Formats: sequence, structure tokens, C-alpha cells
Amino acid sequence: MTEFLRVITAAQFIEQLRRFSRLAPETVPLEDALHRFLAADVISAENLPDRARSTVDGYAVRADDTFGASDSIPALLEIAGTVAMGTVPVFSVGPGQAAHIPTGGALPPGADAVVMVEYTNKAGDAAVEVTHPVTVQANIMEQGEDVRAGEPVIHAGRAVRSHEVGMLAALGILEVAVYRRPQVAVISTGDEVVAISRKPGPGQIRDANSYSVSALARASGAKAIPFAIVPDDASALRDALENALALADLVAVSGGSSVGTRDLMVEVVSALAGVELLAHGVAIRPGKPTLLARRNEKAIFGLPGHPVSALLVAHAFLAPFLRYLQGGELRMGPIGERVKALLPVSLHSTIGLQEFVRVRLEETAAGYCAHPVFGKSGMLSTMVKADGVIVIPMQVEGLLRGQVVEVTRI
Repeated sequence: MTEFLRVITAAQFIEQLRRFSRLAPETVPLEDALHRFLAADVISAENLPDRARSTVDGYAVRADDTFGASDSIPALLEIAGTVAMGTVPVFSVGPGQAAHIPTGGALPPGADAVVMVEYTNKAGDAAVEVTHPVTVQANIMEQGEDVRAGEPVIHAGRAVRSHEVGMLAALGILEVAVYRRPQVAVISTGDEVVAISRKPGPGQIRDANSYSVSALARASGAKAIPFAIVPDDASALRDALENALALADLVAVSGGSSVGTRDLMVEVVSALAGVELLAHGVAIRPGKPTLLARRNEKAIFGLPGHPVSALLVAHAFLAPFLRYLQGGELRMGPIGERVKALLPVSLHSTIGLQEFVRVRLEETAAGYCAHPVFGKSGMLSTMVKADGVIVIPMQVEGLLRGQVVEVTRI
């Protein structure tokens, strides 16, 4: 019978993952950079804005000329000209003068502030009344106030959102260096596992794991490469792993990682040339039989065969690792929004095991309430019903009714 070779904690598992190097950078067009992680600081070659601009519709003025202006005693200023959008003014604003300017218009020489149009009244075609004083630089974005030439505008490791795309476009940056997307070979094993197109016979199950794990890999920015189902045969499993390691950056195998005479995963992985077994057993529930091995810079994840256990382990370790390979932060636990919620029931936990509890979130007038979704590890319906996961630390015996907990949406 196979023994657990090296059971470690979840924190130690994460530290083992940190030993792997991130993937090599590549340069991609800006339109392909969304949700990718920057591999280098982006340095601006220009100021943004390139010159002082108005942030409102109104009149460019000299601030001193508006001192003391009010509704009863307005400041009367001569119109020196009108700033047209997309042009650099060829006139200047002198003492006692103003220039009509739109939002985003370039500030004419001589002006040092802008009065909002709401605080002005036309006084014929050649003058304007200002009814509210302004200070120097009021309603102005100075040259380089948004971004200064020669300074980093976005730092390495930042995920590119629509916000960053807009900034890079505003700076005329056509392409950026990002970390390469990982390719994940996904393998399901077991004589009892059949293709989803088949009706399972007695004792058989459809291959849900390769589909759910592949979907999570794609959601994490990776490319999933599904392999054919591998039977409980050492030679077939060895060939599949060798092919997967040659093709992909890492391999995720479900099944064959628990303790039993028919579980071949640890024996086959340990026998592969150049492979280092990092863990066979993690102090978590569900998912204790999880395996981790390494060949050069490629990881082999051995996930449990039960669909829920496999998916929760993938959420807790595989998805964060995929983001890490692409330049993201690596921390234990599912990736997603984290919210505070009230626990309506007490939950028992086993000292020495870090537990992942599925919960359904209910929004109430007082905030969120986290209702545990109970069920055995093979019941995928518990994942479908769940909105998130609570992590119970391994050093506590459980959580109390009425306790405020952190829920990670999944």
C-alpha cells in the first residue's frame, strides 16, 4: 500500500510553489494586453498632458483679475479670443482679459486659471463678467500633472485592466512586455472514468474533472490542453505524463493521488527521470491527498479524483500558481472578491487540517450572511449552490455562530 511520503501544510505548499520561476516575458500588441501581467515597468516618453489644459468649460483668465469678484460686483474682462479644441492658441491673455475655453482646451499664454462658465455672464460680444474669484491653477491640469516624461506610469507585476489600456493608449504605447500565458496539460485518470459523451455503466462516472479544471485554468489566464482519459495503468500514465511535460508548462492530473493499492500516481511520478517529489499530502480538507512534483521549471499537480475536492484544490493552489507564473502575486486560497459575512451556525473543524467550507451568501439589511453548503466530496451540486468559500485555519477547532468570517467568492 502506498504511504504518504511528505505531508506538508498549505503555507508550506505555497512556499514550494514560490521556488518555480515565472514564465518568460513576451511583447504583445496593446489590444492583446488586457488581463495580462506586465513584465517590466512602463516608462512614459512624454508628458501627459503635453501642455496645461482646462478641466472645465469657461474662460481662461489671470487669477488676480478675478480678486473680489461677486454677483453684485463682477469683474469685467475683455475677450482676447477663443481656444479651439485640438489647436495651440496663437494669442495670449493679458491683464484685464479672458479667453473662452472648452474642457480639454490648451491654456493660452498669460492665463493661469480658468473660471467655470457658470460663474460668468456675457457682456456683449467683446467682454465677459466674472462673478466668482479663482486662485492660480484653478480648473487647470498642468503639463505633466497626469504623467511626467521619464517616470514609470505602470509598474511591473500590475495586471492590465481597461484603465491601464486607456492610459497606455493615451501615451501612444502600441505594445507592452507581459509574462507569457502558461499552457496547462489536464489529465483525468481512472478505469471508472469515461468520456462525457458516454452513458456511464455500473461503477463509472463521466469525466467532469478535466472540464472543470480546464475551465478554471482558462479563467486564470492559461491555455488548457485536455488529454485523453488515462486508465489505471503505470505505463499509460507514464507516457501521458512524459507527453504532457514535453508539450505544456505544467501538468494537472486528477485521480490516483490518495492512499490505495490501485493508485499509481506517486509511484509513476517518482520514477520519472529528473523529477523531484515536493509533497504527497497537504494538511487540508478536502484535498489532503494532493501531490506536487517538479521537473526543472515544470510543475506536476496531482489532484484528488473526487470532483469537488479536485476543484477546491485547483481553486486553492492551481489558480493562484497560474497567476504567479504570469507575474501575479502568489497567496494561498481561491482567487476572487473577499467579503465579510455573518455565520448563522457553528462549524466544527479538525485541529491540524485547514478546511475549505463552501457557503451560500445571502444579502440582508445588516450585510451578508454565509450559509454553509454541506455535502460529500463527490457532490458537484454543492459547488453549484455555493457562492464562495470560508477557510478555517488549521489551529482552530471551528467557528462559532454569530462570528464574522471572510468569504472568497468563487
